[in-house]
Amino acid sequence: MNPLDQHRTPYFDALQDYVRAGTIPFHTPGHKQGKGMHARLRDFVGDNVPAIDLTQIRGLDDLNQPEGPIQDAHELAAAAYGANFSYFLVNGSTAGNQAMLMAALRPGDSVLLPRNSHKSATSALIMSATTPVYMPPEVDADLHIDHCVSAETVSAALRSNPAVKAVFITSPTYYGATADLIAIEKIVHEHGKLLLVDEAWGPHLHFHAELPPSATASGADVCVNSTHKLLAGMSQASMLHTTGARIEQGRLRSTLRLFQSTSPSLVLLASLDVARMQMATEGERLLTRTLQLARDARAQLNALPGIYCMGPDHVGRPGVAGYDETRIVITVKNLGYTGYEAEEILRMRSNVQVELADLFNVVALITIGDSEESVARLIAAVSELAHARRSLETNAPSAVLSERLRSANYALPPIPEQVATPREAFLSDHVEIPLSESAGKVCAEVVTPYPPGIPILCPGERITKEIIEYLRLELGAGSHMQGPVDTKLRTIRVLQNPTVHEVTTF
Repeated sequence: MNPLDQHRTPYFDALQDYVRAGTIPFHTPGHKQGKGMHARLRDFVGDNVPAIDLTQIRGLDDLNQPEGPIQDAHELAAAAYGANFSYFLVNGSTAGNQAMLMAALRPGDSVLLPRNSHKSATSALIMSATTPVYMPPEVDADLHIDHCVSAETVSAALRSNPAVKAVFITSPTYYGATADLIAIEKIVHEHGKLLLVDEAWGPHLHFHAELPPSATASGADVCVNSTHKLLAGMSQASMLHTTGARIEQGRLRSTLRLFQSTSPSLVLLASLDVARMQMATEGERLLTRTLQLARDARAQLNALPGIYCMGPDHVGRPGVAGYDETRIVITVKNLGYTGYEAEEILRMRSNVQVELADLFNVVALITIGDSEESVARLIAAVSELAHARRSLETNAPSAVLSERLRSANYALPPIPEQVATPREAFLSDHVEIPLSESAGKVCAEVVTPYPPGIPILCPGERITKEIIEYLRLELGAGSHMQGPVDTKLRTIRVLQNPTVHEVTTF
């Protein structure tokens, strides 16, 4: 059989062979293929999943140094995605972003990246002792959404910062906008820099011509895909792909070992192997159906009073070179709700759970796992929201907050001044002070409304009154904060004795 036959699932097959052989396990995990698992869980998950929840023993390869069926699965994934090398990840795209940034950069290097990069990029900067140079994304003031950075912004930033070693791009965004990666790739490589792409939200793009171009097809040196987000991988299951010869594979593999468990879940690895096979052999058909479901849903939702769903009509606007139509961004501000309220009402009243809520919007994902019935439930739930009076079962924001949220003039706070590197600030002595008294101080922690996981403050940045006001607005509207020790932000950690450095900004 052709070793690149995409119908093959070499790693999943190896696990099944081990189970069928009836080998007596005297190895981890301790539940011994489910035999020691409590009946409450065993009865729910059944026999097969515990049976392949094994450890990396003879015949089952080693994720951190594969030579057998995992290596075969990696090669099949690379062929499917048009990459030179692919690697399975069991700690999500967080591990992938961290690994590719640390593999590309050395201590003291700088990197260009959008301000709306995921917090995993911030953690990579802390660990790698490197310096960010933030690029402003294009902002949609009406929808209160950050889109991608433009090719023009990347070009100008490279001219202003010729010493950077790499450019890190987020595409697609959480909201479905994609960057002009083809133009950005040309610009970045003409300047002799590395192009790194957080494509966590685009694992499906490579498999359908009506979706925006994938990062591998666009020539990115490294990209990360969250197979679990929109395809059939299990949670935490992601992939990292490289194209070309600019990334040194030995260093990348060594770096991946820093972020991958020595006891990875083989169930997750099997799901990656099978999800790749599914996309390579059936992806176009499955995504054609998914796109039709999403298009029908968007049309019906846009017909509801007070509801707006962005889509292909945004393509060509700043920061939206393409759009992933499977993302359903439902703007509810004209109904007088925050997105957080709408999320709660949809769940409590209609038992429909969306992926994301923010100040103005909720985001629903239409994937290969959806059906006409599930999409109809979403439309019916949003229709009820649109036609009903404000619910008394949720905590409505104050009149002032509602007015502010509906104002098209409201904007995210400007990118703050960076006075120390993320690593210096994170590791320095700090004190906790009231947030209300922190203006002018230097932040010592990450402050991130989650989702979408985009930092408002990073270590080493000066806190402003605008940022304090914005964070209070998010908290008042119901946002959940990740990163700060005090998640309610009554206090915030700041540097005790900050030493100001000359840090490049764009």
